[in-house]
Amino acid sequence: MFGSFWRTVDRFSVQHFKYVISELRKIKVVHEHNREFVVDLLQCIVEIVAYGDRQDALIFECFMEHQVLAEFLRLLKTSENSKIEAPLLQYLSIMIQNMDSEQALYYCFSNGYINNIISHPYKFDGGDLASYYVSFLRAISGKINRDTLCLLVKVHGDAVISFPLYTEALKFAHHEEKMIQTAIRSLVLNIYNVSDDMVYQFILTPPVSEYFSDLVHRLRDICFCLDVILYDKGEMETQKRRNGLILQSDKIVDELYYFKDILSVGEPRLTRLVTENLLNRLVFPVLFSSLASKNNGEPGLSAVTSLYIVSCLLQVVGGRSMINNVACFILYHFLNLNVRVHGEGNGSDGHDDVKLFLKGLSEKRTICYAPELIGAESIYGSYLGAHWDDFMSCLSNGEFCSKRSGILEFVFSEDCSLLLAFTFLLLILAESKDLDCFLSPMIGLYGTRDVRIINALLKVLAFQQSLSAMMLWHVGWCLRKLLIFHREGLNSDNLLLFKTSYDQSRVCFLKELDGIWFDHIPDAIRTEWASCIRVLEQSSQYKDPLFLFELVLHQQSTNGETSSYFAWQRMYNAMKAFILHFQLNTLIFKSILVEKPLLNTMVSSTNDSGTNRTSNVSSASFGSNVSLESGMPCGIAFSNSAIRDVYVIPMACGMIGKLLLAEKHPFRSRHGVVIAIAPLAGLCPKIDEDHPSWLHLRIRNFDPQFYTIKARDNNLSKPDHLADGRWTLGFPNEKACEEAQLAILNEVTKQRSAVEYMLAPLLQNDLGLAIHKG
Repeated sequence: MFGSFWRTVDRFSVQHFKYVISELRKIKVVHEHNREFVVDLLQCIVEIVAYGDRQDALIFECFMEHQVLAEFLRLLKTSENSKIEAPLLQYLSIMIQNMDSEQALYYCFSNGYINNIISHPYKFDGGDLASYYVSFLRAISGKINRDTLCLLVKVHGDAVISFPLYTEALKFAHHEEKMIQTAIRSLVLNIYNVSDDMVYQFILTPPVSEYFSDLVHRLRDICFCLDVILYDKGEMETQKRRNGLILQSDKIVDELYYFKDILSVGEPRLTRLVTENLLNRLVFPVLFSSLASKNNGEPGLSAVTSLYIVSCLLQVVGGRSMINNVACFILYHFLNLNVRVHGEGNGSDGHDDVKLFLKGLSEKRTICYAPELIGAESIYGSYLGAHWDDFMSCLSNGEFCSKRSGILEFVFSEDCSLLLAFTFLLLILAESKDLDCFLSPMIGLYGTRDVRIINALLKVLAFQQSLSAMMLWHVGWCLRKLLIFHREGLNSDNLLLFKTSYDQSRVCFLKELDGIWFDHIPDAIRTEWASCIRVLEQSSQYKDPLFLFELVLHQQSTNGETSSYFAWQRMYNAMKAFILHFQLNTLIFKSILVEKPLLNTMVSSTNDSGTNRTSNVSSASFGSNVSLESGMPCGIAFSNSAIRDVYVIPMACGMIGKLLLAEKHPFRSRHGVVIAIAPLAGLCPKIDEDHPSWLHLRIRNFDPQFYTIKARDNNLSKPDHLADGRWTLGFPNEKACEEAQLAILNEVTKQRSAVEYMLAPLLQNDLGLAIHKG
């Protein structure tokens, strides 16, 4: 034990360190025969240096005296084809990460050794070298501060002319591997947080500053990919398109969060340049795309995609500059009118930031509203300035918007997806705390304009029967927001529209009480009630704009489908639509949302027979013993097996209903053993026309308990197996078959009556529904 201890201490001695260095110096060229030995030497050096940094200052003095970093650099330059680069960079990364003393870091970053290692012409041939190199760069960035950063830049006069750590890192900014991209972005943010004026001057000056425009162009490319998937004219399946949209939207959000991280650094010049690039290369161009005629033959994003992108940008990046520039663009006509009024001497005082925009309009150019850039120059919107004629041409185009209302005309579009997309954007602006108080009244959610928007949304509810339930919820979300802004209530025309929509949803819901899933309605209502409230109360800041694409996607119709899966879809959609209308109704008339569903409580029977029956129905399972007193003898053949003599027992108590098939117990004459169970609802018993003693039953194979809705998926995914089961029961004669059919229907009626009793408070005919106070 003691021998092992002394060997460990000796291994980290200065004398042993000198020996390792001398062995390394003997290596003139690294080749395949000595590569492993060199790797062992590198590992040993790094371990000793890491130990010495904390325990023995003499070790690092030896490290500096023998210029070990120079030896590392020599190995790189003389051993190009030895594949020594990856392990050398790996051990250098480990050494730097484990250095804590300022003296060690100052030495490593000085003398140009680290910069030369960074600038070495590596051959990145698709192997692991890129990962090791980026890890090395990130390790360096994790140790820099305002004092050590100057050691990694080359200065001429008062200007930085070279910064290898930053410029070499940017070459991997758009690497195909996500981990490398993430590492580079972390490195870049580290640099931004510790940079001084001279370094920022280098970063924000071309060609280095082109990194920011490249970021925006990359983001635009992703947006175009998303638009292509959204309007795919091929045979791509709806679910595949939806998955593609989710993937591209995730990429867009990731890019936007990176922009937000950059802006969060808080350096005014950096904020100015990034904001300028976002506005002039993304926001204004995509808004131009939304204004452009779809028949002009020029490539561009669709209006819905453009509005989606701007909505995401405002949600993620936000800020006074972005919010108010978008608002000024949308409100161009009103601001232009204000310019004329102001010129006549009737302009209001104050609002200096917006006056910058008004001044730009009066000079036929636009400046970027950036009040947070205190002390910085105003950002002149070169894009709008250079394309003013195109801008005015777009605004004058009557196909998408009128010259009187500009882009605000989108809220009255007959295209439901465009209506929702623009309304969503307006709500984000209206609810933003960064929106200038001068602009708020112009957004159009406080006066007569919002009445027209509400009317348009109510028409969507009333006349767009093909919309999915989730889309109706999103429309309802917009309506609730608008009703909050519009405090005067609905006018008579809009009330009539809502009543029409409410009655339609109620009729569709009532039809489901005669459907095959009526027994699941109460539980489904309890589950979805809270979900509906969460959707309706969601802040526009956190609502995923991805729902805007659902109207564009092809919606699979379930009309005419008879399987239990599609019947479940119809029931669920009708139920969710009715919940929405119930909540909107109480919001309109009571100004509240009902927190809990209004359901009657089922009262269990107190007599013994009722209790026993409830117990029998709820506890019946495969192999359990049941009484055959109410059973009806018949025969059934499962698959290719022989006919089995069984008893069919329909049982309903409250909302629970089952159909049992039981074979006679071998020892108990009045009891049987359950061999099969089917839900009572959905059996649809039908006597065979050619064989009147045969009774056909449909068995629901689809089980909602094992069916989950995927995250961010607004529609139920189609399961693999949709075919329902079929049972054919053979009775002794026609009369017995009819009696069995009647018995099953009677039990189904009892079960349905229990469900109707529970739902009675929700199904009142008048619109003034009672409010749950429990």
